[in-house]
Amino acid sequence: MSQSSAPSELHFRTCNLCEAMCGLRIETSGGRVTSIRGDEADPFSKGHICPKAVALQDLHEDPDRLRQPVRRTATGWEPISWEEALDETARRLHAIQREHGKDSLGVYVGNPTVHDHGAMLFLPLLLRALRTRNKFSATSVDQLPHHLAAYLMFGHQFLIPIPDIDHTRYMLILGANPLASNGSLMSAPGVKGRLKAIQQRGGKVVVVDPRKTETAHVADEHVFIRPGTDALWLFSLLHLLLEGAGAKMGRLAALSDGLATLRELARDFTPEYAEVHTGVPADTTRRIARELSASESAVCYGRVGVSTHAFGAMCQWLINVINLVTGNFDRQGGALFTKPAFDLVHGPKAISMSRGSIGRWKSRVRGLPETSGELPVAVLGEEILTEGPGRIRAMLTSAGNPVVSTPNGRQLDKAFASLDFMVCIDPYINETTRHAHIILPPSTQLERSHYDLAFHALAVRNTAKYSPPLFAPRPGSKHDWEIFLELKHRLETLRGEPRVRGELSYRALKALGPDGILDLGLRAGPYGMRLRPFRKGLGLAKLKEQPHGVDLGPLQPGVPERLATRDRRIQLAPEPMVADVQRLRQTFPAGAGASEQGSMLLIGRRHLRDNNSWLHNVPRLVSGKPRCTLMVHPEDARRLGLHDGGEAVITSRVGEVRAPVTVTDEVMPGVVSLPHGYGHGREGVRLRVAGEHAGVSINDLTDDRFLDALSGNAAFSGVQVHVKPLESIRTEGQPAQSATA
Repeated sequence: MSQSSAPSELHFRTCNLCEAMCGLRIETSGGRVTSIRGDEADPFSKGHICPKAVALQDLHEDPDRLRQPVRRTATGWEPISWEEALDETARRLHAIQREHGKDSLGVYVGNPTVHDHGAMLFLPLLLRALRTRNKFSATSVDQLPHHLAAYLMFGHQFLIPIPDIDHTRYMLILGANPLASNGSLMSAPGVKGRLKAIQQRGGKVVVVDPRKTETAHVADEHVFIRPGTDALWLFSLLHLLLEGAGAKMGRLAALSDGLATLRELARDFTPEYAEVHTGVPADTTRRIARELSASESAVCYGRVGVSTHAFGAMCQWLINVINLVTGNFDRQGGALFTKPAFDLVHGPKAISMSRGSIGRWKSRVRGLPETSGELPVAVLGEEILTEGPGRIRAMLTSAGNPVVSTPNGRQLDKAFASLDFMVCIDPYINETTRHAHIILPPSTQLERSHYDLAFHALAVRNTAKYSPPLFAPRPGSKHDWEIFLELKHRLETLRGEPRVRGELSYRALKALGPDGILDLGLRAGPYGMRLRPFRKGLGLAKLKEQPHGVDLGPLQPGVPERLATRDRRIQLAPEPMVADVQRLRQTFPAGAGASEQGSMLLIGRRHLRDNNSWLHNVPRLVSGKPRCTLMVHPEDARRLGLHDGGEAVITSRVGEVRAPVTVTDEVMPGVVSLPHGYGHGREGVRLRVAGEHAGVSINDLTDDRFLDALSGNAAFSGVQVHVKPLESIRTEGQPAQSATA
């Protein structure tokens, strides 16, 4: 039967390319996708999708995607069998650790992992089997400050308060652009409509950001702020809130410790003190403080822009504190904890996420502390390149491209090229995996079942939805969870660990699979059957009967029940946060003006169609005007001799790139902006479409020495750079270095 005459089949699914969890209505015929539209019956997304949804078909059919393992040879990549690839990988990893110690292996995990419940459930098993302390992930270039603040204040790294956007009347947004992200650590499909609904019910949306983002354009007010100064401004806001009407914590006052310490800390952070460094007028700060305090309900929300600078953890702590002292914590219209069907916080120990930690060990070279079991990825390059005992000699990466997504990518490029062995679990030969000796490609997004373990726990409404595989896996392919399990089993066998116990565990996990574990977690969750087969409640079978998903209700107050601190109390002033305030004072001394060094401050940006670097290999997502341009304010353009459409050379401590210029008043004076995820012109990359839209990597400029000293998160926002027109470089007779060289 030809494809045109094959019967059409209808499928309902969740898009797993970003955090929004948009419901999809997918039609197939003859084993191919013929249509992808929004699912109007999905109770959470209600038909909303963004342009990325159609990329699921393109990624599934992408001719550049690897379909079987490959090994790098002197003459190029050669296909090999799964048995050979897994055996060789396990053997070489085992040999390197046996000769050089367990920490001679490094591991990097990218953010697509969190969009795959099989990977989330089985990767921790492999990580434990690898036994190394040199674990890194995209968390420390993105959201580690959120996790650290949650751990120190509420007792668990995944107790991240979520803005009740659907009921609030005042939303203060810092360093976030939900119209591009659809909500980040705040899953909110159709977020533009949700923000407009705030205004329609008489509320207000205020955005504080160095760039007038897409979200700022639909807000009631936008306030420019110098990159990296958000913690100082938040402290000035707290100063006003505690100085005026005082804390309005209501019932939470009796469940919290540290208010007196907060008052003392905030005493000197006046809005006039902050204005000098932040650029935010003191009168504006006073008005926003009055509005926050007076609103019937309000919520403060901060995301990547305030996480990725030198005081990222402090920002997330202060945001939580401001929601608490204004009486907007754990109440409708404020910030609340979710009550997810699969509970990563209070579920059975075997399927729960770890509570978190800080400082249990330190990195070898720079002595930076671990946070929640991993080291800052900013130290990865030096841990490979610096000679001495404990040097990383082998790497395993999974679903990540750190060469373009972590600071000082050129250094990491060099480091990966020097490794004794590297294995990558990834479907592409990209800027990172081109250094691998073996690449193990997992199945596609449409060939595996799906449940959002993380994002149902971070959503603006309690929901649950299971998506069965759209297509059967290709013959001979493996899911990523199967790759993890096979490597774990082989490593344990090579070490001679108890064979009977190991074999039984391997067979049980293989039979159970991620869906079996998902079922156990749902049954044990707050809406579940509590593992009793005849009790009514939510389990996987019940969820399968609801292809559009189930609505479990709005966010509800959950304190003290949801708290995970040992005494079930909120810690308003955790000691590590309090101690870090001295660093803030030293960085921004009272009475001193903003530093003028002749440099510009570089910030990143995200576009709706640019979620991850591999989406640049989808033709329909990279169509239109080039997006990898340097945004420059008109005043700076005149001063620097730049013009719209011309080229600029941008130089930082670690590197230099060349990019086209966009002159716009959407960035504040003194600030320039490049998007993230580009830089595909490196030799050996096999991403045909991305190569045609190579752009430059912002992380060839970001500095591995510039991070949040408390959390270890990379500080991408506010990197000092010098900018010149390309013509002046040529006039001076200097070579213009391009990131695509």
